[in-house]
Amino acid sequence: MTEAIPKKLVGELKAIRRDLDYIKEHMIDVDTTLTLEEEKRLNESLKEHKAGKSIKLEDFEKEINK
Repeated sequence: MTEAIPKKLVGELKAIRRDLDYIKEHMIDVDTTLTLEEEKRLNESLKEHKAGKSIKLEDFEKEINK
C-alpha cells in the first residue's frame, strides 16, 4: 500500500531542489581562494619572476639532481 504524497509537500521539495541547485552553481570553491599569506607569497614570486630572478623548473630539477 502506497500513500500519495501531498501536492504541497511535492511543491516544497521542488523549491528546495531549485534552491540547492542555485547554491551549488554559485558556491565559492575554497581551493581557488588564497589566504592573505598565500597572496603575499604569490605577489613576491611574481615580482621575482618579472625581475628575472626565477629559473625554469627543468633547470631547478637538473640542479638538485646533480
